[in-house]
Amino acid sequence: MIQIQHRRRFRPVLSVLALGGAGVGLVVASLTPAGQGMSPEVSLSAYSVSASTLTTAAAAPTVNCPSVADKLQGVPAAAQAEVQRNLNLLDTQIAEANRRLVTSQGQGGPNFIQNAILGPLKDKRASTLDRITIAIGRAGGQRPNLQNLAACGLNNASGNNGGAQQGDNQNGGNNGQNGGNNGGQNGNNGGQNNNGQNNNGQNNNGQNNNGQGNNGQNNNGGQGNNGGQNGNGQTVNCPSVADKLGDVPAAAQAEVQRNLNLLDTQIAEANRRLAATRGQGGRNFIQNAILGPLRAKRFATLQRISIAIARAGGRRPNLLNLATCSLNNGGQNGGNGGNNNGGGNNGNNGGQNGGGNNGGASPTPTATNGNGNGNGNGNGNGGGKPSGPSPEDFVDIRSVQPNVNQPRFQGNGSRGSFVTRCGRNENGHFNSDNVIVAPGVTNGAHHVHDYVGNLDTSGFSTNESLQAAGTTCSNGDKSAHYWPVLRLQNGKGNDADKAGGGLDGNVGTIVRPASVTLSFSGNATSKVVPMPVFLRIITGDAKSFTNGTTNANARWTCTGFENRELRDKYPICPRGSQVVRKFKFQSCWDGKNIDSANHRTHVAFINADGSCPNGFQAIPALEQRITYNVPPGPGFAVDSFPEQLHKPVTDHGDFINVMPEALMKQAVNCINSGRRCG
Repeated sequence: MIQIQHRRRFRPVLSVLALGGAGVGLVVASLTPAGQGMSPEVSLSAYSVSASTLTTAAAAPTVNCPSVADKLQGVPAAAQAEVQRNLNLLDTQIAEANRRLVTSQGQGGPNFIQNAILGPLKDKRASTLDRITIAIGRAGGQRPNLQNLAACGLNNASGNNGGAQQGDNQNGGNNGQNGGNNGGQNGNNGGQNNNGQNNNGQNNNGQNNNGQGNNGQNNNGGQGNNGGQNGNGQTVNCPSVADKLGDVPAAAQAEVQRNLNLLDTQIAEANRRLAATRGQGGRNFIQNAILGPLRAKRFATLQRISIAIARAGGRRPNLLNLATCSLNNGGQNGGNGGNNNGGGNNGNNGGQNGGGNNGGASPTPTATNGNGNGNGNGNGNGGGKPSGPSPEDFVDIRSVQPNVNQPRFQGNGSRGSFVTRCGRNENGHFNSDNVIVAPGVTNGAHHVHDYVGNLDTSGFSTNESLQAAGTTCSNGDKSAHYWPVLRLQNGKGNDADKAGGGLDGNVGTIVRPASVTLSFSGNATSKVVPMPVFLRIITGDAKSFTNGTTNANARWTCTGFENRELRDKYPICPRGSQVVRKFKFQSCWDGKNIDSANHRTHVAFINADGSCPNGFQAIPALEQRITYNVPPGPGFAVDSFPEQLHKPVTDHGDFINVMPEALMKQAVNCINSGRRCG
């Protein structure tokens, strides 16, 4: 059993925090291990603060969470470091929740603590417990069942009745056996699994909130000004992080990637909370229950990234200014809610667009096609999750001028090609994972992927499992190829109630490709070298609608018009012409790494003349080309993260090379000798 040190000797460092009001003072012992000064690289959140160190004239309640370390039996040595990191994170989360309980006393309505503190804490603990389970399973241990340990209760401030409210004596009640002077922190487990605060209906009472105010809430017209409280949902807009990291030392890359994945999870959780608690709470509900906790979570995660890089000898990036997130409005004007006199004139925020009297499309990251029929009584007509795309996202391919240019081949160029035939997902291999970006995470993509090639590909695949798996490719190629599915926007589909599908805003019938062509070509200026086995490449950016187009690489066209490509529009193809998606992958490799912290810097695109950048060498250039039979005109879209609104610019492809070495050598020989093979 892993030995976890729960108690260390601490000395107090900090002093007094004023709570305001009637001059109540709070003594906060910011705990530092004895004999150590406070490191400038470690915040107070790195330490677990006991409730017994918090004393006030009107004491706040404290969080009571189930213990975890004593539930872990036989943790493999290879997993112990990762398990310990996550156990420390659980302590940090509890400490943060206790601080929020103190500093937010008196705020919000009757469900404030549940919505703003206990609900987010449960979500964070569930993710952390999941990582512990995955780490143990990957190292060959028996996966423990920890998810029932995610929910926490409250200890009463007085220590009396230390079990949760309305405790049923299963684990609570008995007046808090060890409560009393310690504010009930040890009050007989605080009713961890009882029918009190955790299970009396508060736990799911409005954890998520969306589309609440939108610029009309603070007017003087009452409900008439709020003409979109139940209109279309808003989404969280957070600064990107991966592109701010620079060079990440190899020793820090795994830890950095884990925390980048956690940032994505935090945003997705916030969007789910926005969607599910739309219309709940007062005017500050979104800030207090969603954006505030999200900022705290991001702050801690960004700090861990900075510390990991610095500890590995890298230059510590300044990331903390990236912690604060904002909202994308649910519609064109964010819902101004009519006139200030409460007459309900032009109450906005109705329908999917959530905004504007005309329900028109928005140039900003918002949902589209709303009806704009707010009725002036705070009851916007319509609503729903973030939607898209809009009619403006489609263009007739015949109106596009030819724009495809290829670099000229030089004398030493490699003119051949190699095609691998892997079908078009006839076996129905779908999931919403992404093993490259979010390994070990279920629904890490928050949209559904189409897979061809390797039959094992999921968020839990390993190099070994990919190597041992079967394949849909006819030549024994076990490589994994995947991309977001294309759907008809018909409101149908069999995954409307599933993660990655309807629960993440992706609704409609999935269209099976008419054809899939996977081809490798050469370099205009040099011969190519073999790809290393397990090389991972991502092309495009699934979040380019909100991140910007720096890493976007979507290409849309139609059969018969492939000398014309669209990057940020869907094509409207003439009748008889198929929609075409193309993913042209980076074809220059750094010669050392099969992946990188941001999954981009180990590979590069060619220069304008076809050559590779300095320090990179040419590898076979992969192109995934997928065609579809869809009705002409608007009516289809790719799956996306909810906040990306199915915009065409977010299209992206993924690839893991598991081609047998002999087959890769054959492909390289074909390409370098100018032959067409496969």
